[in-house]
Amino acid sequence: MNLPQSNLHVVLFEPEIPANTGNIGRLCVGTNSSLHIVLPCRFLFTDKALKRAGLDYWGHLRLQMHKSLDEALQLCPPDRFWLCSTKGERSYLDIDFQAGDHLVFGPESRGLPQSLLESHPTQVITIPQSPKIRSLNLSNAVAIVLYEAIRQIAFGRQN
Repeated sequence: MNLPQSNLHVVLFEPEIPANTGNIGRLCVGTNSSLHIVLPCRFLFTDKALKRAGLDYWGHLRLQMHKSLDEALQLCPPDRFWLCSTKGERSYLDIDFQAGDHLVFGPESRGLPQSLLESHPTQVITIPQSPKIRSLNLSNAVAIVLYEAIRQIAFGRQN
C-alpha cells in the first residue's frame, strides 16, 4: 500500500547519534516526508553507522540542512510546528495534525532547549510512557509521532 503525500517535515535539532539519523532518514523516504537537520551534528555525514542505517535510500531523501532552529522553523506557519519532548504534558494523540506540519525533535542526550519549550507551550507534545525510563529512542519516537500524523492526514482523525 502506497502512502499519500502528506507533506510532513521532521526536524532534528543538533542530532548526536548517526544510526538514529540514518534510521530517521530512511523513515522519511518511506513516508514521503522531508528531513531537516539543524546543525551542528555530532557526527559526519560520511559516518558508517549513518550510511548503514540509511542504506541505499539516502539518495532519495528530501534533506535540508539549517544553521539554526529559527531558520528551519521559518519554513512553516507559526502554529504548525510541534515540539516533541518528554517534558510536555499534552499527548501527541490529542493533536490534529495537518499536511505540512513540522515535527521537531531534540538531541538524544538533552532534548529541546527549555527556553524553546517555554516560548511555545501550546506546541509542546509528548509520547506517554512509563516513568521507569527517561525517554524512548529518538528514531522510535519520530516513527510513532510521524505515523500518527500520517494516519490522521491520510485517513481522517479517528480515535
